[in-house]
This record gives sequence, C-alpha cells and structure tokens, in this order.
Amino acid sequence: MIDKSPEKLKTILAETESVGLKEFISNLSPLELAHTISRLSLHEQNKLLTTLNTPDAAAVIECLTGAQAANLISGLPPAESSKIIYKISSRKQIVILRKMAERDVKAILEQMTPVVAENIRKLLKYDPDTAGGLMVPEFVAYEEQDHVSQVLNDLQVNRDKYKNYNVQYLYVKNENGKLTGVLRLHDLFFHPGGMNLKDIMITQPHCIKATASLGKLREFFSEHKFFGVPVIDSEKKLVGVVLPQTVEKASQKQSERQFLEFSGIIGGDEFRTMPLISRSRRRLSWLSINIFLNVCAASVIAYYQDTLSAVIILAVFLPMISDMSGCSGNQAVAVSMRELTLGLIRSKEILRVVSKEVWLGLINGLALGILLGLIAFIWKGNPYLGLVVGCALMVNTAISVVLGGCLPLILKSVKLDPALVSSPILTTITDMCGFFLVLSFASIILSKLT
Repeated sequence: MIDKSPEKLKTILAETESVGLKEFISNLSPLELAHTISRLSLHEQNKLLTTLNTPDAAAVIECLTGAQAANLISGLPPAESSKIIYKISSRKQIVILRKMAERDVKAILEQMTPVVAENIRKLLKYDPDTAGGLMVPEFVAYEEQDHVSQVLNDLQVNRDKYKNYNVQYLYVKNENGKLTGVLRLHDLFFHPGGMNLKDIMITQPHCIKATASLGKLREFFSEHKFFGVPVIDSEKKLVGVVLPQTVEKASQKQSERQFLEFSGIIGGDEFRTMPLISRSRRRLSWLSINIFLNVCAASVIAYYQDTLSAVIILAVFLPMISDMSGCSGNQAVAVSMRELTLGLIRSKEILRVVSKEVWLGLINGLALGILLGLIAFIWKGNPYLGLVVGCALMVNTAISVVLGGCLPLILKSVKLDPALVSSPILTTITDMCGFFLVLSFASIILSKLT
C-alpha cells in the first residue's frame, strides 16, 4: 500500500529528492494533494515548489484552490512565481492573482514579457463575477474572407496548441476584430475548400458583453444549451469565451462567499494554514463592530430595568422574541439577495419590496404571536403576559420582515456590500425593537403583570 501521509512527503522534501517527490505527488488525487500540502510548514511548501521543475510545480498549483495556490506562490521570489504562473491555464492565473496582494501581483508581472503581462492586466480589470472576469481568453477565430481550406490547414498545423482551447465552435470576425459569425465544425468539413467563411457561417450569433453579470450568464445558459458563448467588449470586438461549467462553479463560489460573509469571515476564503495575524484580523473586523451594535441593543434593556425587575419572567421571552423576529427578517434578506444577484430586482424598487413583504410579515407575525402568547398564558396562567409577548412578537416580526427585504436594496444603492452588512444591522434593529416592544407594552399594563 502506498504511503500518502504528510509525514512521507516531509521525508522526501528533507532529502530533496525531485524524482521521488514527483512520483509521490502523482499518486495523490487533487483533494489528497490539497490536504497534504496544508499540513506542511511555509518553508516546506516553498521547498516543494522549488524542488519540482516548473511544469510539475504548475501542475500542483492547478490542483489547488485559488486561495491555497495564492498562499503558496506568495512565499516564492517573484522570478520563481512568474515562471509557475506562466505555465498554468489563463483562468487559473487570474483566479490566483486576484487572491494575492497587489504588490505581489505587480512584482510577478514585472518578471513576465510585456505582452503577457499586459494581457493579464486586461483580464484583471474585469470584475470577477462578470463575463470578462470568467471568460477564457483562448479561442479560435478567423476572418470572413478566409477560405475553408485555409482554416482546415491551420487547425491541422496548430492541433497541439488548439487541443487545450476546448474548441467547440470557430468564430468569425471582420477586419476590425468585431464578431460577425459562428462556424460549426460540421459546416467546415462538408463545404468546398474554396468557399469563404462569410458564406457558410451563422450570422448574428448569440454573444454577451464583457460587463454582463453572473446572474445574466446564468440566465443565458439556462435558456441556451450552448457549449460556450462568445464575449465582446464595448467596441463589439471578440475578447473571449465563457463556458457553462465556469458559470456553474462561479455560482457555487459566490454562494460559499456569501455564507462566509454572513458568518462573519471578512475577505472571503479562510484556511487554517493562513498566517495567524491575518486570520485574526479578518474575524476581529466583524466581531469588533458587533460589540458596538450589541451595546445599542442592551441600552434598551437598561432603560426599562425597573419594569424588567418587577416582571422578571419577561427576561425569558426577550431572547425568544428577538431571535424569532431575526429569523423571519433573515429570510427576507436572503430573498432580496437572491433577486439582486439574478437581476430580478433593482435597488430603487424599495416600495415594491415593502408592498410584498408587509402583508407576509403581518400574517406570519400574527401566527407566531398567537402561538407564543398561548405558551406564555399556559405556562404562567396570566393572559396579560401572553398578550404582551404575543403582540410584541407580531409587531417585531412585521418590522423585521419589511426591514430585511429592504436593507439589501438600501445598502446596494449606497455602494455597501449587502451580503456583509445586512445581517448585523438587521440583528441589532430587531433586538432593539423586540426589547423595546416587550418592555414598553409591559410598562403600560405593569399592574396586571405583577
């Protein structure tokens, strides 16, 4: 049985045995490789990449996630990093470089040829969740006046180069580089060699702008079962191709990123192999804000401390009301986030959201309020206690649902990240309103509760 343990890899690295190292890595799946490398020290990780030759080091990087690969490459000198980056696929290049510090990216690009560096800079300018940020810049395109025989000859001569391009379609452009048609391989093979591409291409092909959002891409591939869609820039020039599998992976990563942000992990990916200070800073940036938000909520309780002292049982229901209302509000946040992502709603359509959510909030609030009120009445035998907690939960749920639906739109309109900021703001306001409603209602009928 082959030993695939991290300890075995450490032994091989200690001996600086490149042949044994390559053989060991070849027996690992991508998941096993990622796990094993994560158990190495930073020095051992650097030694791993420098012991392997450049193509083998690039193959290792291709198997890792963007964040893990960026972490490895950042520990190498720019001259070494640039050689590895150059050997990996263009999509992986951009994914990794986006995860690295700007100064490190600049240093790596300075080691590359001006043409290669400029091409990478152009791709880095696109937002990662747009067609330009997700496209593959390698494609096969010809001009309208080219003959079928010329194309067939070029495909044969450059077959080793094109086999890595994931060629499903050939694209046709005019002398200015603008996309004018798509050529199916079937049409290419079964037409006379002397015919111009212009005469056999599919005119007015489907295409998508480089600035198109991830939501637009999802909609496109949901409607059109294509192997890829050409991407054009503002001048309608062909700049790349987006593949459906890339869009699917980007959607999954977007969901993972939003989950991490909702959980308070600022900056996206976090791995325990990252530097301790960096991980601490990411988490504290969220937790430190939460301190001030919770002080605001606690101040409401402090204001009504006499009421709470007189009816101490209310302390049992305060967290229940704030938590139930918060859950209802977060459901509305999730729906608004989803609609914003898919382009089904715009940040200015707040009134529409209010009209849709207010009735839902009242209905759910009434149902939950009656249920909690009955529990309070049965438990303590006091109908007024049930009335206080039931009404408070009903009103707070309605407020939370409406606010949860509107917050992402409001934050989006002022250029803040709705996925990151909506949850803490909603939680604080829900807590404050819940505490205020319970304690103020109790203060009004205090004599009935004591």
